[in-house]
Amino acid sequence: MKVRNPKSRFDLRIPSHYKVLDVGGGHNPHPRANVVVDKYTNTNYHRSGDIKVLKKQEFINADGENLPFSDNEFDYVICCQVLEHVENPHQFLAELFRVGKKGYIETPSLIGEYLFPRESHKWILHEINNTLHLLDKETLGFTFGYNMTELIQDYLPTHSIGFKILERTHPNLITVRIEWENDFEYEVESQDPEVRKFFKGSWQSDWQNDFFPKRTMFQELKEATIAFKDITKSVIRSRIVKK
Repeated sequence: MKVRNPKSRFDLRIPSHYKVLDVGGGHNPHPRANVVVDKYTNTNYHRSGDIKVLKKQEFINADGENLPFSDNEFDYVICCQVLEHVENPHQFLAELFRVGKKGYIETPSLIGEYLFPRESHKWILHEINNTLHLLDKETLGFTFGYNMTELIQDYLPTHSIGFKILERTHPNLITVRIEWENDFEYEVESQDPEVRKFFKGSWQSDWQNDFFPKRTMFQELKEATIAFKDITKSVIRSRIVKK
């Protein structure tokens, strides 16, 4: 079941004694992971840089759709920015749920895909009523005009505190983040018009409050303060990891 939508990939409930797997850690493995798996070792087509392995992490070259681990071998499985690339999401997710008791998955949202589309992304995703929906971009006839990938994914997250705050106060704006236990609800290639209407055409004003509910000024200030504290912790953590 879905547990919640974390505000960042570091806002996770992972006890210190948990054995943790990162599937598709690529150039940015989660520092909490004990074991990191990646399918592609000789190409960066599906990632933004060379594979990186942190101290005390074990790296295994393996396919996420056929993981070389026993059932429930890991207490927690992390998977960031990978699901949108896979050929068979049913098999991929079944493997995450098989080897992990709990976990966290992160993908671009529907809005995020339009802001920073990538050729290597096969699926466009949107969470609706606690169900993650995946639709094939080619089948949808997905098109985009102005590509802002470098600005949205690289420059602003690195140089703008305001952008970092936005990412945390509206965590599902450009990214879908789901923490789960055992599994979570998802659907591939839904034919329901009430689902597909979100994926094509124009964003409707009457959808806004459903996905991004209005908050009072006090609530906004509270969320922004929490976000700023989280950013500060993240900066300190990243400097410790680099050492």
